[in-house]
Amino acid sequence: MDNYTLVAPCHFGLESVLKREIIDLGYDISEVEDGKVSFEGDAEAVCRANICLRTAERVLLKTGEFKAVTFEELFEETKRIPWENYIPSDGKFWVTKANSINSKLFSSSDIQSIVKKAIVERLKSVYHVEWFQENGNDYPIRVSILKDKVTIGLDTTGNSLHKRGYRPAAGKAPISETLAAALILLTPWRRDRIFVDPFCGSGTFVIEAAMIAANIAPGLKRNFTAEQWTNLIPQSEWEAVRKDAEESENKNITVDIQGYDIDGEVIKIARENARMAGVEDLIHLQQRPVEQLSHPKKYGFIITNPPYGERLEEKKDLPAIYGALGKRFKELDSWSAYIISSYEDTEKYMGRKADKNRKIYNGMLKTYFYQFMGPKPPKKNSERTV
Repeated sequence: MDNYTLVAPCHFGLESVLKREIIDLGYDISEVEDGKVSFEGDAEAVCRANICLRTAERVLLKTGEFKAVTFEELFEETKRIPWENYIPSDGKFWVTKANSINSKLFSSSDIQSIVKKAIVERLKSVYHVEWFQENGNDYPIRVSILKDKVTIGLDTTGNSLHKRGYRPAAGKAPISETLAAALILLTPWRRDRIFVDPFCGSGTFVIEAAMIAANIAPGLKRNFTAEQWTNLIPQSEWEAVRKDAEESENKNITVDIQGYDIDGEVIKIARENARMAGVEDLIHLQQRPVEQLSHPKKYGFIITNPPYGERLEEKKDLPAIYGALGKRFKELDSWSAYIISSYEDTEKYMGRKADKNRKIYNGMLKTYFYQFMGPKPPKKNSERTV
């Protein structure tokens, strides 16, 4: 079976989380760059990465990498790639996206056009045809140019991996599933610890936490572009990986995962999303304002995405919202709080400086992941068995 270099893009600043995920799947990392992690794998790795990775945005099968500072170089180097090894004679292929950063070639539309033309010329000479019907399966191509280094790959995923298939409707100010999962994995939270999101909205944080706790693969409920690439990946590989993922699930667990929101309508959406994700029995969802945040037990976690006040008329409400959160957090003995927000006075209203602070882009919006860490719980005395 052929080995490939696979490229998994992710949110900037969260490469370490994705790297750990890929290593845990059993694959060797070849390179870590800003916003992406590359690794080596076979056809099974394409299936497993798409179905099992929680923090990647998609999985690209790298077909070539080279330097180009002119469109002529871009054309010739692209043409040199053995596209016939990837795209059959009836394949439908197009450059779905091209981006360029700090490079001499910067026109996305021109890059897309030239790469497509180069692939056509290559395949014409191999398949001995002058016109491609392109009535077969889809083979979308993505091009990335960074400091004149061109990376070209086939998009094995299709719709971004944040589209798990459980959230047809989003509440207000949603956070993407991949970002939510990455932020949870950045914390020390484990399924035996309490998890509360007092601004749960459509439920993304609590659903992702429940899926992590039950070891539910995030891509089980959706399809991928590369499932049609039987010339590269046998259908049996997808079936085997899905079966393995299903057998690895464990919903027979006891967890304390709670989501609250002041808006009863989004709580209804959250419940439906949790049902679609198959974790409704693992989550407690309730309409409740942040002022009523409380819990009788120690060493819990608040992990949340509060309102940012992006609309001017909402800004005036933020001191009260964050002030209430800070007050309730102070009353929760030995708890930790992890908050993603663009609100510049978050620390002020939380009543203390964050122990750690990480800059993260939520879409195009610059936010910070404030980490207020509580003490570790005492280790449980393990009984010795003879």
